[in-house]
Amino acid sequence: MFPTVSRAEATTDRYDPAWARTTRGRYYRLVHLDPEAENLAGAGGVLVVWHAGFWPAWVYVASARDLAHALHDLANNDDVMSYETNGGLFVTWSFLRPEYRDGVVTYLLERLRPKVLPASPPVQATPIPVLSPTEPSRSL
Repeated sequence: MFPTVSRAEATTDRYDPAWARTTRGRYYRLVHLDPEAENLAGAGGVLVVWHAGFWPAWVYVASARDLAHALHDLANNDDVMSYETNGGLFVTWSFLRPEYRDGVVTYLLERLRPKVLPASPPVQATPIPVLSPTEPSRSL
């Protein structure tokens, strides 16, 4: 599920969107995240959710004009939350300009094949290649 690639392969022709992490450098647990405490109210971008466990998998990818609102909606989404028991749900986001969001989501939907699709997937967007949250970044 999480591809193993070298640092050189990971960064070739793909943008590093600087996925959000905690101050300890870890990804956020969806059930423990307070979006307002992370200043996500009114902030737009792309978010990615996955579960850990024995067979980790990508769960959800979407863009949002208000990440806080989108994360609250996800916490109330039974389809997404059903994966919490599979090792916990993790989430990250990247603040991206509106004109790039659909292309990034299109690329991530094609590459990651999440279990739950967004209610409003991007239509006719040209994929914009980015590193997924678990791939090595240029800063390593």
